[in-house]
Amino acid sequence: WQNQNTVVIGKNQNALAECRVALLESEGGRLARRSSGGGAVFHDLGNLNFTFLLPQQDYDLPRQLSVIQRACASFGIGAVLSGRNDVVLENTGAKFSGNAFRFSSGRALHHGTILISADLDKLSRYLAPPAHKYQSKGVASVRARVSNLCECNPAVTIENMRYALADAF
Repeated sequence: WQNQNTVVIGKNQNALAECRVALLESEGGRLARRSSGGGAVFHDLGNLNFTFLLPQQDYDLPRQLSVIQRACASFGIGAVLSGRNDVVLENTGAKFSGNAFRFSSGRALHHGTILISADLDKLSRYLAPPAHKYQSKGVASVRARVSNLCECNPAVTIENMRYALADAF
């Protein structure tokens, strides 16, 4: 699934500490809050989002993230899991997939992003408020160097990745 020009923040985050809200809104963007934790992310039509919804006893993060790894491998892209529940490029360590989770009533929700050809200029402008301007008790995002998968292989498109994810699943 996809959203256009949207910053999505985690359930415990302070929007003003994570996003240049006025800039986002002045450029026609939207701000949304999700019910899961995790950091702030930028969505546009170059970003593919996914969701695993399953019984909590079947939740297995390495197994679920291996779907993304296998899909990337089908394009010749090496992907590894990082210590922060992210998927990064094996050769550079640049993040291309962030993940968030929620557990409720015996169910597990795991969703995340995959940067295919996202507008990284907008991502960096919207998600980079001045550090000194806001202080809060909200959970701060972890800033990471990011990359689009199309930079690794131009054959990676949203549509091709959808098929690769389905095959890997």
